[in-house]
Amino acid sequence: MLERNMELSREERWMLDSREELIERLLALIPEDGERNPLPGVFLYRTSATTEYAHGDSALAFCVIAQGSKELMVGHDLYRYDPAHYLLSTIDLPVASRVLTASPEQPYLSIRIDLSPVLVGEMLPAICGDADAQRAATALHVSALDMGLLDPTLRLVRLIDRPAETAVLLPLALREIIYRLLLGEQGQRLGHMALLNGSAHRIAQAVDILRQEYAQPLRIDAIAQRLGMSISGFHHHFKAVTAMSPLQFQKRLRLQEARRLMLGEDLDATSAAYRVGYEDVSHFNREYKRLFGAPPIRDVLRLREVSLGEAA
Repeated sequence: MLERNMELSREERWMLDSREELIERLLALIPEDGERNPLPGVFLYRTSATTEYAHGDSALAFCVIAQGSKELMVGHDLYRYDPAHYLLSTIDLPVASRVLTASPEQPYLSIRIDLSPVLVGEMLPAICGDADAQRAATALHVSALDMGLLDPTLRLVRLIDRPAETAVLLPLALREIIYRLLLGEQGQRLGHMALLNGSAHRIAQAVDILRQEYAQPLRIDAIAQRLGMSISGFHHHFKAVTAMSPLQFQKRLRLQEARRLMLGEDLDATSAAYRVGYEDVSHFNREYKRLFGAPPIRDVLRLREVSLGEAA
């Protein structure tokens, strides 16, 4: 028993030391608030204050927080994580996120590692086989971060300062992270999204269709037929994976694109509404306010003021 306790103590100490090193390295790599992309598919983030909800997209990615905490909202589902947990996202979805814990003394620090579906698919058969391939899987989930995942993550971050080693060691670190994820409690979820059959993969195809055709009238029957699914089955599996109905998903895509058009291309609200597929501008204004908390003109003015303040 004494030996077992000593082993646990060593494990806990190793975990603590690794977390402290990860914080130190991220502070040095991102000396100011912002985002950095130092390696292909690797993104570092820092902010010294809590934030309001920001709307964006998820991707097939593994996310670790070194310091602080964050919350993501997909549909009506909330996911919160911190240095003791990681988030795995498996489908490109519209999400809202905010930093919950951050300060100038202890800024929020995180790392996002994009995962290759090809690499996941190559490693999957040897680890998981084809068991439970038809089981539904949600697109996002939070799990406890253990040393098996923290260690290769830290080794990957160390490579940022060792460019001569990156070509050889970065692929190895990425493979180990995927290996650990597939062995862990989210392994089946990750595996489902890499399989070329099963409902999860077909929902990923549906997401791609909706992204490409978001401005067109939504025809559930046509999409279900293209995917070889019944209409009721498509509805059920789509909501199980994305936490939204197809109509809610399309609405979120349209509103986020309208916001981008008004901010990035200086379109007025009416033009943006028509561009993304709305026929009734009043309906567009109501749904926009419901999602973003303010009517289009007021929301865009606020965002521009925030952007000018940050630039100054």
